[in-house]
Amino acid sequence: MEAVMIIDILRRAKANIVVASVGDNLEILASRKVKLVADLLLDEAAKLTYDLVVLPGGLGGAQAFAKSDKLVNLLKKQAESNKPYGAICASPALVLGPHGLLKGKKATAYPAMCDKLSDQSHIDNRVVVDGNLITSRGPGTSMEFALGTVEKFFGCPKALEVAKALLVVRQ
Repeated sequence: MEAVMIIDILRRAKANIVVASVGDNLEILASRKVKLVADLLLDEAAKLTYDLVVLPGGLGGAQAFAKSDKLVNLLKKQAESNKPYGAICASPALVLGPHGLLKGKKATAYPAMCDKLSDQSHIDNRVVVDGNLITSRGPGTSMEFALGTVEKFFGCPKALEVAKALLVVRQ
């Protein structure tokens, strides 16, 4: 749900999105047996550079992301280059935190995962933006996360335009 919401909203804002699979094929079986099709395998995607790298959530997905050295290295390169990166649900706690990508940063995550965050001062916020890091709590906050990302990259007027088209805010 988080992946689809983020992809859809960023594409509505006219962002160029690349969906990458950490597995060995383009078809991704997400939670609840939802099938998604990636644009590229991570091996190919990791050769490119990005304005933003975002991890959706879900326990299984976050665990797979955490085990992917190639993905972790891509995220570290993103952070070292002062480029934005983000995660939602279990991914901030299971992927970003253990790999040092939350060091000195305020973040949030899925409520059951927040005890794994070193700085818990912002865990009750639905979306937390701290410099180049964007985090959010879970499926119910994925639209806010995506719209916050649109605002960060394209400005408030574009985020408002997309939100109005989605009937998130009144016309």
